[in-house]
Amino acid sequence: MEIGRQRRPERVIGPFGEALSLNDLPKNSTTRWVIRRKAEVVAAVNGGLLSLEEACDRYDLSLEEFISWQETIDKAGLPGLRISYLSQYRTQGRARQERLDQSGAQPPQDPLPDLH
Repeated sequence: MEIGRQRRPERVIGPFGEALSLNDLPKNSTTRWVIRRKAEVVAAVNGGLLSLEEACDRYDLSLEEFISWQETIDKAGLPGLRISYLSQYRTQGRARQERLDQSGAQPPQDPLPDLH
């Protein structure tokens, strides 16, 4: 009997409501990361199908890259994973920062800093 170890689920719910198993995840050799594949890997890690370390090793991802996918999904949903959306989002962020810099105003404080 195993004590103190959680069992890994055989399936998790994917980004589009489908059941995902390890066999359903993108191949190890994936180099073209479309929205669906990124979202499936994030769902697998969030659901416990893969650990963060396993996902990074399996797909040769940096920790920063994976976390950026996860944060993008949290902030902007699946459309945020589009490269064109990321570019637009970064451009808007830079423009907002430039306006703040020019006005001398401080960026708004996070009202719930401990919840991130």
